Amino acid sequence: MVTPLLTVASVVRTHGLRGEVLAVVATDFPERLRHGVTLVWRSGDAERLLTIRDANPHGARVRLAFEGIDSIEAAAALRGGDLCVAAADAHPAPEGFYYAHEVEGFVCEDAAGRRLGTVTGLEKTAAGAILSVDVAGREALVPWTRPIVVRVDREARRIVLDPPEGLLEL
Repeated sequence: MVTPLLTVASVVRTHGLRGEVLAVVATDFPERLRHGVTLVWRSGDAERLLTIRDANPHGARVRLAFEGIDSIEAAAALRGGDLCVAAADAHPAPEGFYYAHEVEGFVCEDAAGRRLGTVTGLEKTAAGAILSVDVAGREALVPWTRPIVVRVDREARRIVLDPPEGLLEL
């Protein structure tokens, strides 16, 4: 069985001449990008293990150096790839925090227990998190906010929603 991977950063370009890269952070836990951490670099079907030699914030990005990547040419080969960890190695979610990969497939119900749909995704937006729910074959976008998201039950893989009238029909 293939181990599911979670993207924690995406390599956007090289930095300098000594094999460093700049990456866009794609995790809520950027502190995981530190010296000694081994990541899976993935681009299409290609994968390889990379161990972080050095990591430093660089504006909105992070500057990374990896063991064995010592030239601009070697770094350029990483451009466009994702840096990933095994889903099993994800940081434990703090209270009230839910990973997108974790809630996919959760059943959405109303307070009376009527099935509303199935979660197909959870995305961050400038306005806040948005839950994508498959409602009878079409996508409904539901703001991840307390008045609407009433309760999340990890064990039962269930989310209780109290959507305003018409939200699921949009």
